[in-house]
Amino acid sequence: MTKSPPTVRFVEPQIEMAHGAGGKASRRLIDGLFVPLLVGSAEPLGDAAHVDIDGTRIALTADSFVVRPLRFQGGSIGALAINGTVNDLAVSGATAQALLVTFVLEAGLPTTVLDAEVRAMAEAARRASVMIAGGDTKVVEHGKADGMYITTAGVGRLIAGRARRCP
Repeated sequence: MTKSPPTVRFVEPQIEMAHGAGGKASRRLIDGLFVPLLVGSAEPLGDAAHVDIDGTRIALTADSFVVRPLRFQGGSIGALAINGTVNDLAVSGATAQALLVTFVLEAGLPTTVLDAEVRAMAEAARRASVMIAGGDTKVVEHGKADGMYITTAGVGRLIAGRARRCP
């Protein structure tokens, strides 16, 4: 017996900025295209997934940060990357344990700007008691990355009685 192809419900003609903003348009994209083709279940995807690995349940999350300007009132892209990832784990009922951090850096970015963001990340990680366990760095042509983009992946320990999936 052959499986029927998944039903894709996302029919919008092109991707718009709203599809990445975390609201209703994002949900239509995720539930209508990503879930049927990548997950294959009717269960909605959330900001953090709970995964069972040989009887140990953990929370996993990933996020990308593409803000301009890089430093803004009350924060910066570096601090936001750490705090946002730790928060995604926390709202799913997990305590952040370790993060991976990837950078996409634009050629010509002043080293002082990168240094400031790495320091902001280190301070945010210290305050959250989470370790930066690894990552990756790529450099793209000048004008192709708004200075820098940061992507994080986080793993957390589920808190008994508080763990829940995030819609």
